[in-house]
Amino acid sequence: MVIINIETKFVRNYQVYIDKFNFTWIMNSFGEYIKQLRKERNLNQTQVAVQVGLDSGGLSKVETGKKMLKEVKLPLLADALSISLDELNIQFFSDKYAKECFKYKCSPEVFHVAEEKVNYIKSTNTTQTKLNF
Repeated sequence: MVIINIETKFVRNYQVYIDKFNFTWIMNSFGEYIKQLRKERNLNQTQVAVQVGLDSGGLSKVETGKKMLKEVKLPLLADALSISLDELNIQFFSDKYAKECFKYKCSPEVFHVAEEKVNYIKSTNTTQTKLNF
């Protein structure tokens, strides 16, 4: 983990912690994120892997970015690391989509458009209650 102040221009391993204004940006891969959480909780790879239904080698590959965790394993991983599924989903999907956008050289505007599409889908999928007159 690299801790820098706002004047520092060098960032290593995509991790940026800006503490000068008590504001934190975390930009690390999903694998690095779960490895960090695992270590903070003093858990070894085997302990977490068993709870997720992987072997320790499989979890190691996820942590190093050599393998992508299957989405169905996210609730088990959230429980194993004692974090909310919502927080884990944010880290997982943001990493997944960022890598895809980088791979296809997409403009960052794609995230704004995607956000608008999600809002549209939410608005069209709301169920209306039956009105009694």
